[in-house]
Amino acid sequence: MDIIEIVGFGFITLVLIMVIRQNNEELAVMLSLAAGIMIFLQLISPLQSVLTILEELTIQADLNLNYIDTLLKIVGIAYITEFGAQVCKDAEEGTIAKKIELAGKVAIMLLAVPLVIMILETVLTLLP
Repeated sequence: MDIIEIVGFGFITLVLIMVIRQNNEELAVMLSLAAGIMIFLQLISPLQSVLTILEELTIQADLNLNYIDTLLKIVGIAYITEFGAQVCKDAEEGTIAKKIELAGKVAIMLLAVPLVIMILETVLTLLP
């Protein structure tokens, strides 16, 4: 599915949600969630090819795969957190959305600690 199909699907879903929301708010939120999941599933295949390329470049550059893996996990957490928060905002649950965003930031911070340590160790070895 290319981007035009995804955007078209999104617009069609938007119209359906706007019509359904007038009578059934819960169903509209579930439709929004389902549409988001379907769009995400369409992006898995292109993302796998990008991940394969990144892995190959990492191996060619003789870098530690753990660091790239951690960076990709951080990006994944950011996207998933944003998706969850947006679904909550669509359901007019801004408070829960803020909690999801906070949890995502904490998870990213925890994953980033080894990267920060690695950078500091590298800087310290460069200093006289």
